[in-house]
Amino acid sequence: MRDYRAPASVAAVALIGLGALIARRKPMPVGNASVPLPAKPVALGRYLGLWYEIGRYENGFERGLDGVTAEYRARPDGLIQVVNIGRRGGPAGAAKLAEGRAKVVDGSGGARLKVAFFGPFYADYWVLDHADDYAWSIVGEPSGRYLWLLCREQRPAEELRAALKQRAADLGYDTRLIRPTAQ
Repeated sequence: MRDYRAPASVAAVALIGLGALIARRKPMPVGNASVPLPAKPVALGRYLGLWYEIGRYENGFERGLDGVTAEYRARPDGLIQVVNIGRRGGPAGAAKLAEGRAKVVDGSGGARLKVAFFGPFYADYWVLDHADDYAWSIVGEPSGRYLWLLCREQRPAEELRAALKQRAADLGYDTRLIRPTAQ
């Protein structure tokens, strides 16, 4: 009968390799250690539609992307269809598409959602603040590792960009971590 156990040296090399991979993955910084609850309710019908990302905390699933948009559409089953598009190599680069679904968290005034892009795994999506006319929104989640500054305009005026960054700072976010998104 054959012995299919790996020698200890092979197992040690495999563990060292796995450890090196994990160590190389730099954890995302926490940009807000005390994320506030959303500032006001969200009228979902007004939030739906196309948003342009004007800045974000860099993250693994968007690393290096520009020309990023997020579109939210009502589905017949009561969920929200989420279509995110980002482009590699600049705003005119090759498109990367991610489609998902979202559901509103009961009792949140429409400001907290659960979003899923992969299987049954849902992540938090909090509309922390938004303009009264829904011209801009600031989105985060409880860990403080993710932040998005969104606008209905593809290229908003510098004054609006600065105001959004200031509002993010007022919400407790380290604005030095915001990566501007080229549109």
